Amino acid sequence: MSTVVLARKYRPKRFDQMVGQEHVVRALTHALQQNRLHHAYLFTGTRGIGKTTVSRILAKSLNCTGADGKGGVTATPCGVCSACTEIDADRYIDYLELDAASNRSIDEIRDLIERAAYKPGVGRFKVFMIDEAHQLTKDAFNALLKTLEEPPDYLKFVLATTDPEKMLPTVLSRCLQFNLRPMAPDTVRGHLATVLQAEGIPFDEGSLRLLGRAARGSMRDALSLADQAIAYGGGRLEDGVVRTMLGSVDRGHAAALVQALAMRQGRVLLQGIDALRGQGLSAEATLDEMAALLQQMAVAQVVPDALDPGDPEQEDARRLCGLLPADETQLLYSMLMQGREELTLMGDEYAALTMVLVRFLAFAPGTRRREDATPPGSGAAPAPALGPTRPAAAAVPPPRAAEPDIPPWLDEVPPAEGEAPPRAAALRAPAPPALAVPAAAAPTAPVCTPIGERWAERVRALVEHGRIAALTRELALQAGAVACEEGDAGVVCWTLQVERESLRTQVLADKLAAALSEESGTPQKLQLQAGVPTDSVARRDAWARQQRQAEAEQCVRDDPALRELMAQCKTARIVPGSIRPL
Repeated sequence: MSTVVLARKYRPKRFDQMVGQEHVVRALTHALQQNRLHHAYLFTGTRGIGKTTVSRILAKSLNCTGADGKGGVTATPCGVCSACTEIDADRYIDYLELDAASNRSIDEIRDLIERAAYKPGVGRFKVFMIDEAHQLTKDAFNALLKTLEEPPDYLKFVLATTDPEKMLPTVLSRCLQFNLRPMAPDTVRGHLATVLQAEGIPFDEGSLRLLGRAARGSMRDALSLADQAIAYGGGRLEDGVVRTMLGSVDRGHAAALVQALAMRQGRVLLQGIDALRGQGLSAEATLDEMAALLQQMAVAQVVPDALDPGDPEQEDARRLCGLLPADETQLLYSMLMQGREELTLMGDEYAALTMVLVRFLAFAPGTRRREDATPPGSGAAPAPALGPTRPAAAAVPPPRAAEPDIPPWLDEVPPAEGEAPPRAAALRAPAPPALAVPAAAAPTAPVCTPIGERWAERVRALVEHGRIAALTRELALQAGAVACEEGDAGVVCWTLQVERESLRTQVLADKLAAALSEESGTPQKLQLQAGVPTDSVARRDAWARQQRQAEAEQCVRDDPALRELMAQCKTARIVPGSIRPL
């Protein structure tokens, strides 16, 4: 006996079984409950996200008679009456699905219009569903317009398309349009876990992450890939097996290549590409995995705690995000996206991959390699390190010179002819020159108060536990507590001083108060007032960062090897902004 594929076996039969399309489900549910029915619906979106499924559930909702045969239009079809079972089995005479990809001419539409003239045979409504409607010919669209605009009371049209831009505007204006969204990888992964548990199929989290990404937002594709992976893996899903089946590149390869690019290690980069060739891993999949890693790195650079600590694949992003400045991360990501189109232009995709990645070393800021830069055959040894690595700070290589004569790190013109050379001047100097590192305007020190300390503790707990995000978190960080009193019924009332008008809204105050109440177990209330806070979590954090920066700069100034090197070169100095605390 043949088995039913997962995509068909677990196809949703009710609105509450659909995942990832809550906005569509909510609108249709309310319309059915209030009997506010439109005569034509248009569902748009990529493949495999539920357009036909929504159409079938809508048809069942319109024609369901209930288990007792006395039901009416409903948002929760019973699933046991003749209308529900026959629509699920694709044999209900009053529900017609037309595939416009193969039935696109005016003749098929004329036949459809003739059928529309007859009342339903057994149901309450006739429902005509036209899939891939954008493929209808212009004549077919024009023939359909009149019926689509003023259909009989008993007729409902449902159009589905993956390309609404190709639909005639006159058709779009006659339909109630819903855009079904591609599903997030986490949504796909969660549904796959539910299906596999119901099937009793062993799996690990790594395999689900791979399938969730490979599906590219399509739940049907995810279930089809899961079927394939079950067969490939002999009845179980494992990370390595699924990765081999999909031809995916291990995150470790992508992380090694990104690290080599960040460190400007050309030789290591070429060795990594040779390893990809030796293992037969796809060059395009390599760029995709590197792009996914860079996207996570960019997120971590903007919001350090935004990545999921429970996802082991995001550990590489947290580790590498400090190696590249934010602008170089964006630059490399753009190069990889553009480079995907170049892979097919060469017969050797690995040679094309090499050119795409080496391009970053050629054009990115600060392109001097951090490895042996001695020309081949010169016999010269690489320059020795300045001294032991200092854990407190790191100096970033200076940018490339804009003029060939005067490097950008010189504040003054080099000594004229006849003047003492830098080394001689250094020998006559009584002491090594001071290393001046101009700093940006330092943040104002917070005026720490006991009430401010209490507020900071509450806010840090909320952030650590992920209870606040976006503007609510920004309000908590920027606000300064000026009073805290216990009111009636044990309600704790905070008075907060907030400078930005956009944050002084009741909606944000209510959200933050709710999060505080949930965290502390005590009802909380917030009162916002205009003013510049002198003690806030954001001000404390900025002051702490400034102190760490000052310590790092002082650490570099005190380095004996660096001071000796600076003494030997009269015009040398540390590039402002090149020191970063680790």
